[in-house]
Amino acid sequence: MAATASRVLELLSLLQTHRQWPGPELADRLGVTERTLRRDVERLRGLGYRVDAVRGTAGGYRLEAGSHLPPLLLTEDEAVTIAVGLRSAVAQGLVDGEHTTLSALAKFEQLLPPALRARTDALASALRTSPSGGVPVAADLIGTLALACRDAERIRFAYRSRDGNETSRSVEPHAVVSHGRSWFLLAWDRDRADWRTFRLDRIADVFGTRVRFPPRPVPGGDAAGYVRTGIRSVRAPLRLDVVLHASIEDVRMWLGEWGAGLVDEGGDRCVWPLSGESVAHLVSMLAWVPGDLGFELRGDHSLLRQVSKAAKRVAAAARWSERGAHAAARAETGDGPSV
Repeated sequence: MAATASRVLELLSLLQTHRQWPGPELADRLGVTERTLRRDVERLRGLGYRVDAVRGTAGGYRLEAGSHLPPLLLTEDEAVTIAVGLRSAVAQGLVDGEHTTLSALAKFEQLLPPALRARTDALASALRTSPSGGVPVAADLIGTLALACRDAERIRFAYRSRDGNETSRSVEPHAVVSHGRSWFLLAWDRDRADWRTFRLDRIADVFGTRVRFPPRPVPGGDAAGYVRTGIRSVRAPLRLDVVLHASIEDVRMWLGEWGAGLVDEGGDRCVWPLSGESVAHLVSMLAWVPGDLGFELRGDHSLLRQVSKAAKRVAAAARWSERGAHAAARAETGDGPSV
């Protein structure tokens, strides 16, 4: 019985997205047969929820507008997590973020029991966030793009480049990414036949085409990592390739999200493209390579000489510090030279 109740609540949660769900897709999401799905829909109707069902290939299930929501039942940890998330939204670069957050918190707290309300009140008064400093983005724009990503729907919009030129784009949206002080849309640009990253504050006049597309795999498999790599490559003028003597799978495990741009060369060799704002930046990133892993560098000869010079300075400083530490240890134990 508990499993049935949990499944019905999950069904209600899916229907509350207010999209029309094809029966087979909804049954697959719940891990049940379509017959069981029909019984669960009837259970919701028995509880007073108006679930509309349309037959045919274009049919499915949809929660009718105006259906009331169930009581808000949250654990203490869930309530605190939501309150922290709302407070943190102030720093996420949203238009009118402070006002919207406080309004949402006030409504949220009205649904909580007194003990939980006291904890969220304490959070509201004690938690401080640092504004992002970026160009604010409208929350409804983020919502529109997120829905297009979820539904794999092609969209068109006007985009203003960094130099002020405006173009019309037709894209297949994949993910909305928050990075640093800005929001980005990662999408496949249909006219340019390549992946592109768009800043949300430069997007206008979004138009949903209602045309679906089969999602494409993101290079490296990580949308956020791909966006970060792209941003670094634009901002960073210095570039070199690190040829690692290991399989791309092993290197991805070591580097995690920083290995989004890895390229497989076969034969247990792969290339890690690096970009940095300075030679020191490049040298610091090379420190992420595991100590027992062989590698070599490719790039401009002048840049490679500068990297080598900087690395030698670090190595010399480390040797000098190590000798000083050994001398101090000998002095403490009485093994040093007498004076």
